[in-house]
Amino acid sequence: MPPRRRSASGYRGVRQRPNGGFYAEIRSGDLRLSLGTYDTAHEAARAFDAAAWRLGRPRLQMNFPDVRTLQQALDLAPPPRLNSAQDRAEHTALQRRLLVAQEDERVMTEWRRRHPEDVAYEQEYWERRREEDTRRRREERLDRRRRKALACAHADLVNAGGRSFFTEEDERLV
Repeated sequence: MPPRRRSASGYRGVRQRPNGGFYAEIRSGDLRLSLGTYDTAHEAARAFDAAAWRLGRPRLQMNFPDVRTLQQALDLAPPPRLNSAQDRAEHTALQRRLLVAQEDERVMTEWRRRHPEDVAYEQEYWERRREEDTRRRREERLDRRRRKALACAHADLVNAGGRSFFTEEDERLV
């Protein structure tokens, strides 16, 4: 069987997150051991190797073959991340916001089920608003085109040696 491809990070067991962080995990059959998120792929790979050493994995399955002992792997691995009181408070606040959002969705679903006439009215309202906005944008675009045509005709007339047909108080002169 061919060897497994390495991830885009270039290290075994390390994946890049959409937010730019790097996530390390060890997989073995049904076992999935999360090692956390790190700032760099190198740190995540070092954490992977330290965990792999502790699990007794062969050195061929590690990212850095130059590490020869468990103690070396532990020395090179980044320190574990500490969760401060501020981290816990932020997590609690986010969880609370998530619960409120889920409850809002549940209540809105129930409201839509009980009041279909209001839902229909709201959809009609937004359809009218879209049509009015489209009509207004078309009128504004047409007005800009007319003003531009008038300004071009004025410029052509003045450049040909004629007199301006705008008075000094005319706002179109600007």
